Amino acid sequence: MNEPAQSLIRFLLSDIDGTLLRPDHSLSEANIEAIRQLRAAGIHFTLASSRPPRAMRQQIEALGIDLPTVAFNGGNIINPDGSLLSAHRIPQAAAMASLAMFEGQDCSVWVFADDQWLLRDLNGAYVEHEHHTLGYDPVLVLSFEPYLDRIDKIVAASADHELLKRLEAQLNPQIEGQALASRSQMYYLDVNAVDANKGTALVTLAEHLGLPLAQCAAIGDGGNDISMFRQAGLSIAMGQGEESVRSQANYITDSNLDDGLAHAIRRYLLPR
Repeated sequence: MNEPAQSLIRFLLSDIDGTLLRPDHSLSEANIEAIRQLRAAGIHFTLASSRPPRAMRQQIEALGIDLPTVAFNGGNIINPDGSLLSAHRIPQAAAMASLAMFEGQDCSVWVFADDQWLLRDLNGAYVEHEHHTLGYDPVLVLSFEPYLDRIDKIVAASADHELLKRLEAQLNPQIEGQALASRSQMYYLDVNAVDANKGTALVTLAEHLGLPLAQCAAIGDGGNDISMFRQAGLSIAMGQGEESVRSQANYITDSNLDDGLAHAIRRYLLPR
């Protein structure tokens, strides 16, 4: 594959978990320095994640990001002052269909609404892992019903990765046109409003910056990153991502354990 025309890229939108961060959720000095060099070269940089907004603050502050950031896979785009640039919430019918499908399955089910992480079982799969990732406590509820009209994201978490693939395939036809189910990690199946995806978010941010999509790049590792790959002029997949993700990108970098983001910035984005 030919080398990209680095000078044409003016903006990079990056995933967080599995991309910006190492497997232990640390932010490496190599990535910090590469992002500093990127911005010094006049290339804009910001973050897009399946995380809730307040679970992104540590990375935003560490990198000094002064552009809008993307949370909930595109469900929220948040201005630097904390106000919403845009918000897409799951229609009630799609939320009910998703929760009904996950009921009784071998998975932990979470709802994000009202800036809270809501669940019905504190001992469910990946709760401890998510608690470490988000950095704040879940709220135990008896029912999700009171929140059905304002849900930002629903997650099914399971160590049975094949189960999540089947649920993804079964659920999407039921919620088509209203919401979309996609795996942000092999063990997380996220449900968001149909317009709450990283591809739509990339388009919104490009318009906000006054840039054509041809001058925008995207980097990520999960199935929820493919939508921004399809919109970006240049797309880069992390080396540890599934083949179904890597096959959708223009380039493949090293894994997040090996600072693949930093290597991608230097190989494909910084002016020669």
